[in-house]
Amino acid sequence: MDNGLIGIVVGGGPAPGINGVISSATIEAINHGKKVIGIVGGFKPLLEGDTKSIIHLTIDLVSRLHTTGGSILKTSRDAPGDVKKNFKTLMSTLKKIGIKNLITIGGEGTLFMAKWIEQEARGSINVVHMPKTIDNDIPLPGGFSTFGYQTARHVGVEIVKNIMEDAKTMGRWYFISTMGRHTGHLALGIAKAAGATIALIPEEFPEKKLSFKKAADILTGSIIKRLSMGRDHGVAIMAEGISEKFHIEELSQYEDIERDEKGGIRLSDIQLGRVLKNFVIETLKSLGINATIVDKNIGYELRAAEPIPFDIEYTRNLGYGAVHFLLRGGTGALIAFYEGNLRPIPFVELFDYNTGKVKMRYVDMTSQSYEVARNYMIRLEKEDFQGERLKNIARATNLTPEEFKERFSYIVETPYIHQ
Repeated sequence: MDNGLIGIVVGGGPAPGINGVISSATIEAINHGKKVIGIVGGFKPLLEGDTKSIIHLTIDLVSRLHTTGGSILKTSRDAPGDVKKNFKTLMSTLKKIGIKNLITIGGEGTLFMAKWIEQEARGSINVVHMPKTIDNDIPLPGGFSTFGYQTARHVGVEIVKNIMEDAKTMGRWYFISTMGRHTGHLALGIAKAAGATIALIPEEFPEKKLSFKKAADILTGSIIKRLSMGRDHGVAIMAEGISEKFHIEELSQYEDIERDEKGGIRLSDIQLGRVLKNFVIETLKSLGINATIVDKNIGYELRAAEPIPFDIEYTRNLGYGAVHFLLRGGTGALIAFYEGNLRPIPFVELFDYNTGKVKMRYVDMTSQSYEVARNYMIRLEKEDFQGERLKNIARATNLTPEEFKERFSYIVETPYIHQ
């Protein structure tokens, strides 16, 4: 490894364990006689040509960081347009600072940046990436989680357990949306571990455009089925990425949709739990059912939490692995932990050749892990539209069994089947 500075930069949203990577990488590098600096504020100062937003990392400074949440180096999200326009500035700033080896910490967006920097550097800067995201959507070998996910799930479960008890005590429902812009790992993981009533994730809807009414009716069906079982409460966990699948024209019939200056939909402004709650409440009223539903979002509570021991140990491994990869002259790889060993995965294996984008790891709907989660949910199934089960469930509404079947059976026309 070159005697030039080792730089560490964090991109994207916070995730538990960032400080663990910074700590272990710094300690291991210094123990090998190297100097380490952290870039404060993510890629933003680099894109602006700022060479002063750095901090010299020492063992005294980082030795106890591994148990803390947040990021000592902070982080930032950078607009794609700004990155493209100012990328040459970023490269020249790295060189002015004297960085010869760069450790990037982040999710898919930061991984894309790491690959871009490594390509443009043409050997002048070695780059290694650390897989950080509570969404757990980077395809690591063996299904191993990205760091931060396990802590985020753990904290999310503790929150949901309390909410479930409140729901039971008050006789109400909660619609909880979680982070997960493209995948449902976090929502499903929290729901499964907490024993929530139902989870809705993008992967269970193979259609390119999802009917908003269908998603709402699945939740309505869950509430009605619970009522037929003598239970007036429940908790639904939903991944925010579901909103990206909605027919916007259909959704706009029920919700005022804000558009940006270019006329595009602000998906981030769609409050998934609230819009579904309002629709479901109206549907229930039409069926003679009065129900209290509270919408809640959990996400920011999870991102900067103190890491649990799993992520503390995991990130200590990753930081150590990153430095040793660079010591051997390595570049252009992500460090993964697999079967007890640290393994570099070349960037080229993590990108889709046709699109040039980072490959996504989706929830495997055919796995037994999903089968277990699905079979413990309370929601309308194909069998509920037959015989005595249909009569019992319809009895909770003002519909006849035939009317109930005509109204809701469409939501199970393409049911989940484990293969």
